[in-house]
Amino acid sequence: MYNILTLNKIAKCGTSKFDAAKYTCSDAFDAPDAIMVRSAAMHDMAFAENTVAIARAGAGVNNIPVDACADKGIVVFNTPGANANAVKELVICALFMSSRKIAEAISWCGTLKGEGDAVGKLVEKGKSAFAGPEIGGKTLGVVGLGAIGILVAQAASVLGMKIVGYDPFLSDSGKAKLPEGTVIVDDVNELFAASDYITLHVPLNDSTRGMINKDSIAGMKDSVRILNFARGELVDSDDIIAALESEKVAAYVTDFPTDAQIGAKGVTAVPHLGASTPESEDNCAMMAADELINYIEKGEIKNSVNFPNAALPADFAHRVCVLHKAADGIAEKLSAAAGTAAVFSGEKKDNGYTVFDAAADVTALSAVEGVVRVRVIK
Repeated sequence: MYNILTLNKIAKCGTSKFDAAKYTCSDAFDAPDAIMVRSAAMHDMAFAENTVAIARAGAGVNNIPVDACADKGIVVFNTPGANANAVKELVICALFMSSRKIAEAISWCGTLKGEGDAVGKLVEKGKSAFAGPEIGGKTLGVVGLGAIGILVAQAASVLGMKIVGYDPFLSDSGKAKLPEGTVIVDDVNELFAASDYITLHVPLNDSTRGMINKDSIAGMKDSVRILNFARGELVDSDDIIAALESEKVAAYVTDFPTDAQIGAKGVTAVPHLGASTPESEDNCAMMAADELINYIEKGEIKNSVNFPNAALPADFAHRVCVLHKAADGIAEKLSAAAGTAAVFSGEKKDNGYTVFDAAADVTALSAVEGVVRVRVIK
């Protein structure tokens, strides 16, 4: 019996995918075999020796100590694309909110309650304060052309916008999905200079942290509008507030507001609603469950953020899965220790995964330098 710890409320359509004869799901296990999580912070967690995998029901994994997990041989999965449509819809909403001052207008209209027959005249008198441009014919810069960025580009194009995209990791298949006429630039600063609206869809890491700052803003068009539905730290909070005060930036809509940004001029603060739809939560939960089941029962890896994807033969009698550090010649050393050839061996950044479909000496495999975990599946 495998124990699955749920750190957040996980949609039942996800947890119900676990065969009750093999798995138990609970939020109270001390030593789970695997963990399902949404937004719970895990950086201070102590992981049990038997924990082999974590599945994040969502795309971002900043709440998980990914590198520390790799050092313990814990495979971390996410669910890319499962919430993409939900985020796309909110981004399109944000495009309109950034232009037409819709949130401010609605709030102002609420202040007219009790004015009786004067409401009509007050509305006509006050509406000019909330005027704004149409998005049709304007240029949208999409920073990050993954599942969400591509959907945003497609939808914005249908609405009549010109699209400029930037993504140094854009795949050929992703490029083929972009709207006709999309301009792809190799330098994000070219996108900044060309765009009337900028939307961010990149992960948070050392190279993207604070990518929107006083220097990058200086190279943007006057009255640019910026949307951030990726991660708050992509934007320097002090610099965006200063740019809004000076009106260099006309609007900033964010799903990750800071205390300083709430109530600041030009900021529309949204309480992290990007994936908050029942459809998205269901999609993420089901994908996360499938990832854990396939890894626990078959050793397959798909959508891991710290180990390589591994599509393995469906039929096997005895499978030995070795998680290790990436190193020259380690696959050969493992094959020598196992006494057989691997059915899979691959690396992702600093970590590797090698699989044997035969009985092998676990002690010998564990002794190979760089090995962090050996799993046997029968």
